[in-house]
Amino acid sequence: MRTVILDYDAGNLTSVQRACAHLGHDAAVVRDPAQVDAAERVIFPGVGAAAQCMGSLNGLGLADALRRAIAAGKPVLAICVGLQLLFEHSEEDGGVPCLGVLPGRVVRFRPTDTAIKVPHMGWNEVDFAPGEPLAQGLPGRHCYFVHSYYVEPGSGVDVVAHSEHGIRFCAGVRRDNLVAFQFHPEKSGAVGLALLRRFLG
Repeated sequence: MRTVILDYDAGNLTSVQRACAHLGHDAAVVRDPAQVDAAERVIFPGVGAAAQCMGSLNGLGLADALRRAIAAGKPVLAICVGLQLLFEHSEEDGGVPCLGVLPGRVVRFRPTDTAIKVPHMGWNEVDFAPGEPLAQGLPGRHCYFVHSYYVEPGSGVDVVAHSEHGIRFCAGVRRDNLVAFQFHPEKSGAVGLALLRRFLG
């Protein structure tokens, strides 16, 4: 199996699979750790709450399978909640230990301006780092977000995208073969499809 999409009851899998199919890639939705081990690439999407998502990942054995894929150097793309769960801890649901693949924490937007709504939902401009390979030659910079929390990465994590919602926040990170975005490429039109095309190869 070339590309797999992790199914851990976190939602939005069909949109990701359809985007891959649109690009000519038959990505399989899987929840068997052995299928993750056999894959060449892994997409780790998600829409949901941290506690429920981590419970499903651990219960299905997918947390360890994802760690193995990352450690083995396989290309891994994490999206939205998938990005957040890569870090050590989330404030959501009263505090949740996450995968700990990357140093840092996940915190809630706390805008002082009442005009800034939470969750942050809709199209927003993304400032990509010049060296990020997936962002080269994109047909635009606006991407689609739906989130109430954002990551504060620790040292050793390359921040490859920023956006603004009351504050300037991290919208993408990379460490070697692992890249993750807070926005949804599968819902970000031509920009998102271009990112996915580069990831899928």
